[in-house]
Amino acid sequence: MDATAEKRKGPGFDLRERLAAARSVLSNERTFLAYQRTALTQLAVAATFIRFFDHPTLTVIGWLLVPVSAVTAGLGVLRYRRMRALIRLLEAQAARQEQLGR
Repeated sequence: MDATAEKRKGPGFDLRERLAAARSVLSNERTFLAYQRTALTQLAVAATFIRFFDHPTLTVIGWLLVPVSAVTAGLGVLRYRRMRALIRLLEAQAARQEQLGR
């Protein structure tokens, strides 16, 4: 066996794997929240442009930002769900490999 294989069997490797999985989950959640924060900011800017500015160009930009913010929020949800499914798949594969290895 090579040195890498020996390290895998050593104590603490399972802990490192679990912590890496937790970091992946937390990273996915942070990304989701960033998308939602961006969508909310776009919506706030849109409302500000529509409500408080009388210039027609800013009003049009405001109305264009409303669907853009909805698309941003939707993309955030889509990305979150896809990554969550991928993380779960990888965790299940790792668990199967661990069962086969023992």
